[in-house]
Amino acid sequence: MRRSLCACLLLFFFFLGSIDAAGAPIPLPEITADAAALLDARTGAILYARAPYTHRPPASTTKILTAIIALEKGRLTDIVTVSPYASWTEGSSIYLRPGERVTLEELIWGALLESGNDACVAIAEHLTGSEEAFARVQNSKARAIGAWDTHFVNPHGLPDPNHYTTAYDLATIARYALKNAKFQEIVRAREKELFGPEGSRSFISTNRLLWSYSGADGVKTGTTSEAGQCLVASATRDGRQLVGVVLHSDDRWSDAAALLDYGYAETRLLKPAGAGEIVILQLSNGLDGDLPARLAKDLFVVVPAQKADRLEKRVETAALRAPVERGQKVGKVSIVLDGETIASCDLIAARSVAARTFASWFVWRVYRPLLRELKRLRLL
Repeated sequence: MRRSLCACLLLFFFFLGSIDAAGAPIPLPEITADAAALLDARTGAILYARAPYTHRPPASTTKILTAIIALEKGRLTDIVTVSPYASWTEGSSIYLRPGERVTLEELIWGALLESGNDACVAIAEHLTGSEEAFARVQNSKARAIGAWDTHFVNPHGLPDPNHYTTAYDLATIARYALKNAKFQEIVRAREKELFGPEGSRSFISTNRLLWSYSGADGVKTGTTSEAGQCLVASATRDGRQLVGVVLHSDDRWSDAAALLDYGYAETRLLKPAGAGEIVILQLSNGLDGDLPARLAKDLFVVVPAQKADRLEKRVETAALRAPVERGQKVGKVSIVLDGETIASCDLIAARSVAARTFASWFVWRVYRPLLRELKRLRLL
């Protein structure tokens, strides 16, 4: 069901954005990656995809999920004693020593910036006791985030036939992780020096995009012979963040830059209505015919750049009759583009309105206005 919905949204978006205002085709980004996805970070809208649901080895992009679990389940100040097993982990390393005492924060920085496999195993053992137990936590977290086509068996991404994800899932995981302020701080850093219980450690990011792409602020590289060049990239410009994924690329830096350029040039994030905005509705009965209603949430939409001025805001209500209770759902606001509804939210009554009776009508329409007039004339 999720795949079908996402596929429909993607096709709909491509339909809307496949031609410009003059009728000319809009060129899609030229990339070498076998699989790719580009998402708007705020809304999750799919801006571009190539084989987005194909299972692929993720290499060290696995560490995005490892790090966010560590940030959510651990404490940065936790002291971790490195096991021999963790220190002997093959592949990229921050050179942990058996018996060394480090903080969990050092391990997270080492996993994300320098892609330390040993740091990831130390995190897994500290939080759950073993890689196997940690993998169960990873898979449960992936499903909770919405990454249903992900299955991990280790915290670092070294090759295993049962360790896989998809371009869409990685973008979804990264989008979730980027909502965490500490995660965002780490992945946007080019370098970092930390002081732990046994001295200082310096880290330099493997993400060259942080130096070469304007607005780049994450996320994680990954490379193995099976996975090829992989990159989960993010950038923020004018307050808008995009998340791009390229897997098995010939040139991940150029591919990621092309994806991000496409997203910023060809799409717009708009906020046509905001939470708390008041809409006046009409009641068919009641002491007062006007009913103020507020929008239940902010409405953000992503649209093709050439259609940004075509949005319509429509208010939809059934026949409204008093009594109405404050907080009651009384209708909805829809955002429409070229006749299609692309977003909507509920309208909530901002105050209560009593039903009209003869007694209430007399009080509100006769007695109270008369009382005010007598007071104005100082006859009372």
